[in-house]
Amino acid sequence: MNKYQVTIYFGVDEEFMKLVPNHRIVINELILKGVIDSYAISAEASRGWIIVNAKSKESVHKYLQRSPLYQYFEIEIDQLMVYDSQSYRFPKMVLN
Repeated sequence: MNKYQVTIYFGVDEEFMKLVPNHRIVINELILKGVIDSYAISAEASRGWIIVNAKSKESVHKYLQRSPLYQYFEIEIDQLMVYDSQSYRFPKMVLN
């Protein structure tokens, strides 16, 4: 399994906003299945970033096509060589 960083660019209109709740359902399902590691949307720009676990870039597209917002997305996909975060580290010890 490979990790990919997906950068999405999109425009927002009234129809887009109507589709957001169903989009969030798809994203939440993919997070629960371990397909998506992280999902972030900018508050200042119509841009977002998703870390996806998949076999290929084509697989990434297939996962994202499940979203009702896919038609609004311009997508860049980059395979990652290194991905590190706090969630991949051992939990911090707390001494009581």
